Amino acid sequence: MSSKATEIAKNLPALEHPDGSPIRALVVDDEEMLKELVSMGLKMIGWDVQSAGDGPSALAIARDWRPDVLVLDIMMPGFDGLELLSRIRKFYPEVPCLFLTAKDSVDNRIEGLAAGADDYVTKPFSMEEVMIRLHRLVQRSGVAAIDDAELVVGDLVLNQDTREVTRGGEQINLTATQFDLLRYLMENAKRVVSKSQIQIGRAHV
Repeated sequence: MSSKATEIAKNLPALEHPDGSPIRALVVDDEEMLKELVSMGLKMIGWDVQSAGDGPSALAIARDWRPDVLVLDIMMPGFDGLELLSRIRKFYPEVPCLFLTAKDSVDNRIEGLAAGADDYVTKPFSMEEVMIRLHRLVQRSGVAAIDDAELVVGDLVLNQDTREVTRGGEQINLTATQFDLLRYLMENAKRVVSKSQIQIGRAHV
């Protein structure tokens, strides 16, 4: 595991279920080294991880364990990742899925997304990117308890209590004015705000 991945693992906001139990991730890949690498990265951010090397084994785990997020290869023994996702979605339609695969053509990506994948990363990959993408998938899924002190937009995280800001796990130093401006913009991330609205919003922070 690279030092950058370790640093990102330390700085990503912790995610867990409302009852305090860890997020559950199922990693499926017939390449043992890649499967172990991804599993190790997710364990570093506090998630509970199970893994499998073929479609039938992964399906059995998914039925019994009910993972919160799937990380699937496409080409594997038994049946492929597309078929696996289709079968899991029959009894667990909401579970988010990231395909992690060597099939990197545009047609392959379209096929994966059309099959219901929420994200698609091609091999060789950056473990840092995979960790951040999976973290975002779980945040958006609504299964994790949300810390009201933290605002998260993509890989940008702002902690209102500690006044710390990180992006992709790296610390960003801001002045008080810059922090207040960024906080207002993150609170209104899906809205278009005018200069006057920004001035009024900052005045009420």
